[in-house]
Formats: sequence, C-alpha cells, structure tokens
Amino acid sequence: MTASWPVDLDGVTESVVTTLGPNDRWNVAALGLHASASDDVVFARTWGRTRTWRNFRERGEGYVQLTTDPVDFAEAAMTVREEDEPVLSSADAWVRVEVEERASGTDGGTEWVEWTLTPIESAVEHRTVPTTNRAYYAVVEATVAASRLDVPEYDTQTLRDRIDYFESVVERCGGEREREAFAVVRERVGSE
Repeated sequence: MTASWPVDLDGVTESVVTTLGPNDRWNVAALGLHASASDDVVFARTWGRTRTWRNFRERGEGYVQLTTDPVDFAEAAMTVREEDEPVLSSADAWVRVEVEERASGTDGGTEWVEWTLTPIESAVEHRTVPTTNRAYYAVVEATVAASRLDVPEYDTQTLRDRIDYFESVVERCGGEREREAFAVVRERVGSE
C-alpha cells in the first residue's frame, strides 16, 4: 500500500525524522527533504555515519515528521535524543517512509548518502493556520550554521557570526519556545 505526502513539498523542507535503533528506541534527528514540483520524488541526505544513516541502512524506514515546534527541531538537530514512540506529540503530520539508497559520495571529506523516501503510511495530526515567526526560522538557520562548525570548508568565525545574528533575531522576535530552542543551540556550540 502506498501513501502520499500530506503536504505539497518543493525545494528543501526541514523536518524531524525518527528511526528505530538497535536498542529499540527511536532516534530523533533533523532531516532536510528535497523535492521538486516537476516530479514526485522526495529525497534526503545523511552526512557522515550518523545514527540516522545506520538506522536507514539497517531498518530501511523511518517516520518523517512535520513540526513547527522550535525546541523539538533544535533538539533533533543539535542533540542525541531518543524516544519510546516514533511520532512526537508536536508533529502536525507524519509520514512513515521506506528508504532506498539512490546515490553516495564524499564532499569536503565527509561521506554522504542520498536516500529516496517513499511514503507507506501518513497522517495529519493537527491542522494549523500558518504564521510567520522570524525567530523560528532563525533557530533553523542557526542549527544549519552550527552543524558546519567543524567542517574545514567553512570559515568558523563567519559561522559563529551567523549564529550570533540569529540569536539576536530570537531575542527580538521570539517567544518562550524559540528562546528555549536557542538555548539548546547555544549549549551545544558555546559562546566563543
């Protein structure tokens, strides 16, 4: 049985993915979904030998979750988090996907694998009216900059300047959850 994505995807959509690990707990990680309006293929890349990479290889599936909760996203991107259940309570929608390796390579000394994500089950948990909160997007961008701090091809000071800028956006525009999320980022990258 094939399911479909519960939303139209185009460009890169940030999501949270849970994958079942060897300890029978669900690893929570950030995952960028790459999609094009011109075809139905959705793919994602894992960078390095992460838990998500291992679980995709060993289990062949996971749960992609669309959430706008900044703390869940920051923890997924910046920490090792495990759960007893595959779907987070903050998920507005989720898609159980089958994954298949479609390409692999090395970029800047880091191995990557590109996975085709095929929906096999999906649900919409919460219907929300979209709003634009600059602080939420600042948290997302800060996690991207933070993930590149140890990559030699990126200038560390430029990345730290970006993180500082995004922190100022959170301070000006964010609510309690965005500030809590940025505390997760700051704890992981320090305040050099």
